[in-house]
Formats: sequence, structure tokens, C-alpha cells
Amino acid sequence: MQRVRLIHWREAEAAARVQQLRACGYDVTATHEQMAPAVLRAIGEDPPDAIVIDLGRLPSQGRDAAASLRCHKATRAIPLVFAGGDPEKVARVRELLPDAAYALWDQIGQALAAAIAHPPLAPVVPASSMAGYAGAPLLKKLGIKSGSRVALIGAPQGFEQTLGPLPEGATITTAANGPIDIMLWFVTSHAELVGGIAEMSAFASGGGLWIIWPKRASGVASDLTQTTVQKAGLAASLVDFKVCAVDETWSGLRFTQRKSS
Repeated sequence: MQRVRLIHWREAEAAARVQQLRACGYDVTATHEQMAPAVLRAIGEDPPDAIVIDLGRLPSQGRDAAASLRCHKATRAIPLVFAGGDPEKVARVRELLPDAAYALWDQIGQALAAAIAHPPLAPVVPASSMAGYAGAPLLKKLGIKSGSRVALIGAPQGFEQTLGPLPEGATITTAANGPIDIMLWFVTSHAELVGGIAEMSAFASGGGLWIIWPKRASGVASDLTQTTVQKAGLAASLVDFKVCAVDETWSGLRFTQRKSS
């Protein structure tokens, strides 16, 4: 039986997609984490026949996972199939990886069979795993607009310069009080995250809270990962809906307050 790995960022939703792929006749395993070196290495040591990447949730994260797979020599030749997603966002991914397969979820069986039967002979390799962010201004990625009131809490020295010139009327404060549109909260430890998230969750109304932590390869000492940040948010009644590679050192998740059922 041919083996397929599913990359999906919502474990509960992934279970239904796993069953859908199994119904198409595939042996399926699911991954819910970023393509860290250890994950890439494990996939490369025992490559599946194809990798399906869901674009319905966190499409930029799916794009980055695909770029990492193509940049890693041992996983480069694995056929990639992107499933679902907003057409405009899918088009951006297609610009980066035109030789991958793209399908709606109700067409996934046919798309997978074709991708496995005809793998790319010379896979397109992005310039880096961050290639999808080329040309995307950091201010836009973070949602900072004209008139935005932005708070920097725990930001590294010089981060205002990293942001660059602000849009007209936008302002920056380093105080966690008053009306704030975008809160950029930098944390480096799980203890710091858990100790402050109750206070910071007040700024998540309307999706205004970014929790930003050091990447594993940044050289900054930290015990945080995307998974631990996400779980801390969920425990504080927050829901993440966007991921951002802030720069070569920092990654961020954007949170909003969970709607009451």
C-alpha cells in the first residue's frame, strides 16, 4: 500500500482528512508541527510516496512547510499535493511551487494518484524556506496599518528599526496599557509565557495579539516551540489564526479570543 503523509495544522480536523485519504486506498500518517530539522530528517530517512498539505488552515504555514521540504535534499523529490484553500492564497503558493499538484479535497484521490505516478523530474527548489515571504513587508504581515496603535513588549533592541517606517498615523508604545490595536509580545521561556498570558489575552480582541518566540535555529536560548505557544493560547481561551516568520530570529502566532459557543 502506498504511503501518504498529511500536513495539517488542526489535529481535530486532520482526523477526518486522514480517513478520507485512507478511503482512497492509502496508508496515512499526519503531522501537525512545523518542518523543524528533526522532522525533515525523519521524513527523509523514511520518505512517503507523497505528501498532502492542507491549505484550508494557515496557508502560509503550509507554504513554508513545502518550501522546507523542497530545500531539504532528502525530501526534495517527494511529490507534493496541496489540498483546499482560498483560491487567491493558493495562487500565491502556486507561484512559488508551480510543479506541485493542487486540488480541492473532493478531488484529492485523483490528484494524489497522478502526482505519485508522475513525480517532478527536476523539482523546483525555492531560494530558501523563507522564500514565500519575499517581497511581503513585515508591517503588512503583522497587520500594522495607518493609524494602528502598536505595543512592543519584551522586544529585542532595535526592533523598531526592523519594523521600518510606520504607516501614516501609526504609533508605537512599550507600555501594556491603554487602547492597543496590535500587541507584539516577545517571550523566550515557557514560564514567562504562562505567567503573562492571562494579562496579555485582554489584547487579543479582534485578533490583536501576537505572541513571538525565538526560532530553534536562532541561537537564542528558549524552551518554546510553536506547539507550546499554541497550547498556552488555547488554555487561555485564545485561538491562533495566523503564523508569521518575523525575521531570521523570531516566529509569531496571532491570536484572537475564542468565541463562546
